[in-house]
Amino acid sequence: MILVIDVGNTNITCGVYDNGNLKATFRITTKIPRTSDEYGVLLMEMLKIRQIELGQIEGSIAASVVSDIMHSLTGALVKYTGNAPLLVGPGVKTGIKVSTENPRAIGADRIVDAVAAYEKYGGPVLVLDFGTATTYDLVSPDGRFQAGITAPGVRISAEALWERTAMLPNIEIKKPKTILAQDTVSSMQAGLIYGQIGQTEYIVRKVKEESGYNDLKVVATGGMGRIIADETDSIDIYDSFLTLDGLYAIYEKNRRQER
Repeated sequence: MILVIDVGNTNITCGVYDNGNLKATFRITTKIPRTSDEYGVLLMEMLKIRQIELGQIEGSIAASVVSDIMHSLTGALVKYTGNAPLLVGPGVKTGIKVSTENPRAIGADRIVDAVAAYEKYGGPVLVLDFGTATTYDLVSPDGRFQAGITAPGVRISAEALWERTAMLPNIEIKKPKTILAQDTVSSMQAGLIYGQIGQTEYIVRKVKEESGYNDLKVVATGGMGRIIADETDSIDIYDSFLTLDGLYAIYEKNRRQER
């Protein structure tokens, strides 16, 4: 079994693949400082609940946008699985060529999403990831990471509202019954959700216009992605496991290369 780990700004999302099939998933909060032993115990407990023993994990791969925790997390994987994880970064075979001005500046998570979207849906494809930030990444018909757009995510926007304004409360982020809000909470929800929908539709339209890819597939993932995808025709596919599938695909590419 292969353990794949996506270290995001908010959550560490993990998946276990058994012969190419996603057997289990779980999440761990990113922002809490932990030692390698604490990560090891958490991983053991999460796996055990899903009837998987840590000893069954024959390899692992991780992509991270939070460098501060990687020493402890990597140490946990080495100590508790007996194998060092493959870390997505320069020198790792992905099958995607990055043709931007500074390829090293592209986050590992975005490369992973691009790999998965291109392998599963072909190109050209635009990958939308609704996470802490909202990202839009364009992959060409021949598998090049061609361009990327980065915007504040829904949660960042929400936190800015209630942290920077004295009278606005911390709210649940969800689509209100109507955009014609008549109270503070629903007015914030309307602005956040419908604002994100409007942003999505405009950016997708401009990418199609400037790239010339009229047959562009639009694939969304990420925590808030389902809400947005359900409300707009600009998104063709919502794939909740896109990043995990990308990590597994990269692991397999590099394992085949070693052989």
